[in-house]
Amino acid sequence: MSSLFYFLRESLTGFARHLSTALGSIITIFLSLLIIGIFLVGGRMVENIISSVESEVSITAYVADEASQEDIDSVMNWLSSQEGVATVGFTTKEQALENFQSTSSDIVDALDGSNPLPASIDVELSDPQLVEQVANELVANSDYQKICDTEGNPSEDVRYGEKSVERLFSLTNYVRYIGVALIVLLIFIAMVFINNTIRLAILARRKEIAIMRLVGASNGFIRGPFLMEGALHAIIGSLLAVGSLELLRNFALPQVQGALAFLPFDLSLGAFLYVYIILIVAGLLIGLIGSALAMRRYLKV
Repeated sequence: MSSLFYFLRESLTGFARHLSTALGSIITIFLSLLIIGIFLVGGRMVENIISSVESEVSITAYVADEASQEDIDSVMNWLSSQEGVATVGFTTKEQALENFQSTSSDIVDALDGSNPLPASIDVELSDPQLVEQVANELVANSDYQKICDTEGNPSEDVRYGEKSVERLFSLTNYVRYIGVALIVLLIFIAMVFINNTIRLAILARRKEIAIMRLVGASNGFIRGPFLMEGALHAIIGSLLAVGSLELLRNFALPQVQGALAFLPFDLSLGAFLYVYIILIVAGLLIGLIGSALAMRRYLKV
């Protein structure tokens, strides 16, 4: 316990001696973790929006007017057993016309009582990423080939917005990759600043370190204050980042939600607490690892 108090006292002394460098390190960690935290919160919001958009991805398979109910039920039962399928429904010709009339009543009136719209099997997915796989399996299904609206060409009757879905999934993947790259870059920058700060502290205390070696101080005893100093910088920086995010949550986020009420931006307090814990742990690790790397390079003990 006495060693711990010694490490803390020495780290505070080093902090005071190199205040400007220490503040630079803290500010860098603070800004890095703040940007990471904003990205994590924004990422959760984007994930909510993406999940909402992806949940709208579905498959519509048009059915010929003369198809028997038995064949339709057979295809629907087969679809229900497929991986990634949540629900399977059926829209009759009459229901299709009613749905179309709600958006284009003038066109329906011009049809003069006729109904050119086909019935359809409607597939909702539990995993939107499997939409293309399910659609291809449906096209290849022999039972569906018998009842499809375009005889001999079932691929014309299975619709899921191929190009839009491909662009959507490509965009979401790019967003995730860019986010990971940005986080790695910010962590690297913060570690570089911690490394430089500890290096300066080692150089400033090199005579004291030499004396400690002569009197037989252990390597751990010499390293302790520097590790504590790096951890102290990181903890202060991470707490500042957490405090700033909490201010944003209470004052800025409600304004964004009010302006964009049609988007699923809402995040629970639990989601923010999860981000706060990540930032504090990440900050501590950055401080310790950055200090350890600096000591390994500049402190030959």
